[in-house]
Amino acid sequence: MKQRNRNMFRPHRRLLSCALASCLAVAAPHVMAQSTSATLRGAVAADATVTVVNVDTGLTRTAKAANGSYNIGGLPPGTYRIEVNAGGQTSSRAVTLAVGQTATLNLQDTPPVSAPSGDATTLDTVRVTAPLLVETKTSEVATYVSNKQIEALPQGTRNFLAFADTVPGMQFTQDNSGFTSLRGGAQSANNINVFIDGVGQKNYVLKGGVSGQDTSAGNPFPQLAIGEYKVITSNYKAEFDQISSAAVVAVTKSGTNEFHGNFFWDRFTNDWRARTVGERNGVPVVDFKEEHYGMALGGPILKDRLHFFFTYESKEQMRPYTMTPGRNYLPFMIPEQFQHLLLPGSQMFNEDLYFGKLSWQAGDNHLVELTAKRRDEVAEISAGGSNSFEHGTDRDNTDDRIDLRYQLTLGDWLNDAHLTYEKTTWGPRPRSIGPGYVLVDGGNWRDTVLQAGSGADYQDKGQKGLALQNDLTFSGWQNHTLKMGFKYKRVDLDVTERAFYNPQFHYDLQAGELDIPYHVTFGGAFAGIGDGSLHSDSKQFGIYFQDDWQVTDRLLLNLGLRWDYEDIPAYADYVTPAETLAALNAVDPRGNGTQTYAQTLELGGINLADYVSTGSNRENFKNAWQPRLGFSYDLSGDQRHVIFGGAGRSYDRNLFDWLSLERNKHSFPENELTFNTPAHPCVVGAGNCLEWNPAYLQPGALASLATATPGREITMLRNDLKSPYSDQFSIGIRNVFDLWGNQWNSSVALTRVVSKDGFVFMLGNRNPDGSFHNPGTLSIPWGAGVPGNNSLILGMNGLETKANSLLVSLEKPYTQSSRWGTTLAYTYTDAEENREFGEHYALHYPTLAGYGWSRAGGVSRHRLVLTGIADVGWGVTASGKLTVATPAPWYGTDCSAGWDICDEQAQVEPDTTIGYKSFDMAVEKRWDTGTDLGFKVRLDVLNAFDWVNYNYPRWFRAPGDGNPRTSEQLFPTRTVKLSFGLDW
Repeated sequence: MKQRNRNMFRPHRRLLSCALASCLAVAAPHVMAQSTSATLRGAVAADATVTVVNVDTGLTRTAKAANGSYNIGGLPPGTYRIEVNAGGQTSSRAVTLAVGQTATLNLQDTPPVSAPSGDATTLDTVRVTAPLLVETKTSEVATYVSNKQIEALPQGTRNFLAFADTVPGMQFTQDNSGFTSLRGGAQSANNINVFIDGVGQKNYVLKGGVSGQDTSAGNPFPQLAIGEYKVITSNYKAEFDQISSAAVVAVTKSGTNEFHGNFFWDRFTNDWRARTVGERNGVPVVDFKEEHYGMALGGPILKDRLHFFFTYESKEQMRPYTMTPGRNYLPFMIPEQFQHLLLPGSQMFNEDLYFGKLSWQAGDNHLVELTAKRRDEVAEISAGGSNSFEHGTDRDNTDDRIDLRYQLTLGDWLNDAHLTYEKTTWGPRPRSIGPGYVLVDGGNWRDTVLQAGSGADYQDKGQKGLALQNDLTFSGWQNHTLKMGFKYKRVDLDVTERAFYNPQFHYDLQAGELDIPYHVTFGGAFAGIGDGSLHSDSKQFGIYFQDDWQVTDRLLLNLGLRWDYEDIPAYADYVTPAETLAALNAVDPRGNGTQTYAQTLELGGINLADYVSTGSNRENFKNAWQPRLGFSYDLSGDQRHVIFGGAGRSYDRNLFDWLSLERNKHSFPENELTFNTPAHPCVVGAGNCLEWNPAYLQPGALASLATATPGREITMLRNDLKSPYSDQFSIGIRNVFDLWGNQWNSSVALTRVVSKDGFVFMLGNRNPDGSFHNPGTLSIPWGAGVPGNNSLILGMNGLETKANSLLVSLEKPYTQSSRWGTTLAYTYTDAEENREFGEHYALHYPTLAGYGWSRAGGVSRHRLVLTGIADVGWGVTASGKLTVATPAPWYGTDCSAGWDICDEQAQVEPDTTIGYKSFDMAVEKRWDTGTDLGFKVRLDVLNAFDWVNYNYPRWFRAPGDGNPRTSEQLFPTRTVKLSFGLDW
């Protein structure tokens, strides 16, 4: 197993010097900052000077009134003291700004209406009295997640994205393997993007939307480092790229003028949870243990000038597995030499997360930030069932990111420049190198009973590169805030996928042939074609322009246009191999003797010219123009009742892992050989039959036989591939009102999101007459592949979703004065899709039209999430979260009508009122030791009422079966988690 590197990634000093020089070179004379910074604007006396000071860091910004208004951008979220000097008098007040917020605060009144009592320069006074400004005049459909919610709400994992499901339209899920995902509306997790400190964390190669979120129990970022974030579910502004679903905009914590730190440790085990229904009925108990621990430290290096922040978090899991032989074999039926492989065991998962940040305020107009993150995780996977531990897989994932940011403010101009570096790897590998041993039941080598020896899975995928992005804002044109920017990114994309990297030898248990295998499956490089690996540059360029136009005191228009382009030579410069062309144009042996397979495909509606690439007949997609238009109208003139809406288009991208299959899939093909044995005789020399030779067990011994065996699966992509996109429409109203002596915020919005051109693979196999299904059946023509090869897989655009939603949110924010807060998020969704969500293969029909339109899988019509936080006294904070959803449809195979007409796209929806429900709660007690050190103990209870939630299997019914049955019960059952912590 690879040794983990626990050292923080350190950039080379020369690289940082070049980076800073580059940022200085592009810095131009005051504008609004990138997506995570806040902007403060409003009316003020004509001769006024407005100065804002961050009370924690001393960051200072000053603006002079222009035509009775002011505009100050580039403000990190936090608490600010605002000083207004007009007519020789100075007044002050304090406010709190949220991440990515554009807040309107009119400052004509002197003295200020909400001036803090006492000295406004006293930090504690300002913190207590500074109100959080509410952003109502925006066309975005957005909701904020505060640091108080992140710290106080109950949670089973330390993935900061888990709190995004408190936002209408969002779903955060964790399966029983611990894998997590976040999706918005009817689109999959692949279509989101997370922006941390203004920099996108997009995964260009693998699924999950965010780097490191593909089939991982780990967390994408240390939760201790996240200050707060907002979730934009649709109609984001033009600065957001590589996204067609929801945008998560997060800001990291920074050091302040005071030293602060904390430490935490939490743990839960199998003994601290309720048993599942199956376990109470005799199913073996699924055991586990999970621990999280970490620390954070921040403070000044130079007061008001230079600050640091550092955090480390670790996640450790032990997930047990149980061995269950296949084909209904009982353990005593397995030969004695394999009995030790049937013992249960545990698989470990370890993750280390590091984050560091330096913030240097070089002057009143200069801010330099350097951040670095490293994620290092190691997992043991694949053991259990019929798969022994030694046959399993070790998977190492890493994610390194560096961001050097320089922000320059000059009068009405603000420039925000980022130079970034990223390196992400995802690498499942066999636990050992050597032959695999597969015990099978009878003559079908796929009837697996037990797998031992070395595993077959070998992959190495990732991305690495540099990027430069720059955002420039100008606020000197009356009633207009102009923002423009560009991003250039050069990333190396790498995919290595070698199926059956270790050969798998099959032994027949029924015949008692345990010394000589009768079949072997192995992979091998295809001479002259490739070795299962692909490298490609990706050059990405984006440019946008945004105008926030205050047409009147009440009407604000957001007018934006964006254009993105990506050059992937591995796609555009590809040349279809001569071997593939020869096979496609060979005579179809099932036809009339002269008909070629290409002519067979033409009868089936497939024009090969759309897929054959000459190296010069493909172009990268160039039409990613994205208008984004929005408005907000203040009905009352005081920002308490605002109508908002918008329409826009946003382009995402095609995953490189899918595009790479055109080159990779047939360059390391699966090969099969049979051996002449007494129980399985074959004619040596005929087909792929050989006499057994023990030398075949040696590494590489089968390589020379690879080209002599057929079995290549041929993948071809359309020559006119487009990028997937969504069109978004919204209309709604926001309200701010007083109730029970507290301020409440509400939002009601109607949205429509239509996504198109999603990437999909379809089966190109056709019968000699061009048909796909045999008459009267829905059988898949697996045997109708390319002559001398295997199946033909065609990659194209075509996946679509349609979602109409009602999004309702209600919030009473937590404040230190009221000491309580609550939120409500309700979503009604009517969503359809033309293929199962998250599925990029559609092999059961000749075209997507065969699937028709179905309700969007996994999306409930009604979903309600309620949260509450309260300081109940005696240093105790209590919180709770209730999630309730109506049943969501699931996909599977239904053969109840007959084996020849199995419905591979069947849907089932539980006949119940509630499909999912869970109530989580947390109680935390803090003790003040009388020094600067505080101690806390916390108890989280997940699914406190032990409500039972089920998942559905992929297999619904065989002929004659009744109603489909549920499969495993979803975790968590009622689970208790205990935490300890220190604050100083």
